[in-house]
Amino acid sequence: MANTPYPQSYYAASANPVPPRPALQGEVETDVCIIGAGYTGLSSALFLLENGFKVSIVEAAKVGFGASGRNGGQIVNSYSRDIDVIERTVGPKQAQLLGQMAFEGGRIIRERVAKYDIQCDLKDGGVFAALTSKQMGHLESQKRLWERFGHNQLELMDQKRIREVVACDSYIGGMLDMSGGHIHPLNLALGEAAAVESLGGIIYEQTPAVRIERGANPVVHTPQGKVRAKFIIVAGNAYLGNLVPELAAKSMPCGTQVITTEPLGEELARTLLPQDYCVEDCNYLLDYYRLTSDKRLIFGGGVVYGARDPANIEAIIRPKMLKAFPQLKDVKIDYAWTGNFLLTLSRLPQVGRIGDNIYYSQGCSGHGVTYTHLAGKVLAEALRGQAERFDAFAGLPHYPFPGGQMLRVPFSAIGAWYYSLRDRLGF
Repeated sequence: MANTPYPQSYYAASANPVPPRPALQGEVETDVCIIGAGYTGLSSALFLLENGFKVSIVEAAKVGFGASGRNGGQIVNSYSRDIDVIERTVGPKQAQLLGQMAFEGGRIIRERVAKYDIQCDLKDGGVFAALTSKQMGHLESQKRLWERFGHNQLELMDQKRIREVVACDSYIGGMLDMSGGHIHPLNLALGEAAAVESLGGIIYEQTPAVRIERGANPVVHTPQGKVRAKFIIVAGNAYLGNLVPELAAKSMPCGTQVITTEPLGEELARTLLPQDYCVEDCNYLLDYYRLTSDKRLIFGGGVVYGARDPANIEAIIRPKMLKAFPQLKDVKIDYAWTGNFLLTLSRLPQVGRIGDNIYYSQGCSGHGVTYTHLAGKVLAEALRGQAERFDAFAGLPHYPFPGGQMLRVPFSAIGAWYYSLRDRLGF
């Protein structure tokens, strides 16, 4: 059987040691079979195991192989579309429930790190950086909105104040969220996987799900085995492929690119980000960056619709990094990689159930680190018969991309070009 290794990323190179996890051979039975050992699957598994379920996870490659082990490592609250947009879409009652959950994912991450002693370089503090007065106005509105839902760890920053936390001359202000922060994302996933196994959960790596046999007692078929279960949770996100065709029709994998510098040394690193906060700007196609524990700069941005791998990632991202930090012009790039996230037309997550026993969550639209941890809790609640929060997500409207799968890439790229132009022109 083919062995799929991690991409050559900084995260893979600095990952904590893990035990071997063999592929599934033969037939097993379980209460819940989870497809995908990323954050959604691992979070679901932990909540289910803590509530007495028997859980098996099948993973096509390795734990955290997809977006969970390749992302920017930033803990960012809310959703890719904020609560006010949700309120206009579904009304105040459903929005109230979703708004109450918008800040829960970050708390779940911190609870998991503390409870299971996960070594993932957790740091507090995330900055939203404004490049224009319009973006600053949006942050002021966002602060009022988030505070309406009880989220009060926020500070608006003027130009003088933001210069104290990030050495970039481009920003006119920003907002600091002390409940935001950053982590080594792959080590978080690996730590959660170890927690799953400590509770009796089983993870099969190099075990892709090739077919789901639906019915009263569903079966997940793999190349050399099968899992019989009472329930299935589909948690493959951008790496699911066409395993569940009705999910593929309303989503699109997109690639984002990340680079990591050589170690900068304590002094230079401290001049860039003195408080060691992570940063993302407020553009539609945003840039994001942070320091690692060994004082490298991780810088990401850009979107490739349809998730093909660019030929030269450094050529795409390095100019963005130098625009923010021209003082790094002579710094070497040690790692460059791409990873896929799953975009929905509404940019809101898709949550639901197929038949009576196949549950899914997907389509974080670039906002997945916190949401996926919340999703695991919500899915576990639904399997336990507590469906109010699950139903709030499942009731969000979703539509196929215009033109179907053939035209979703060019249409999305045209839309992104329009918003990117608006960012550049400041309107």
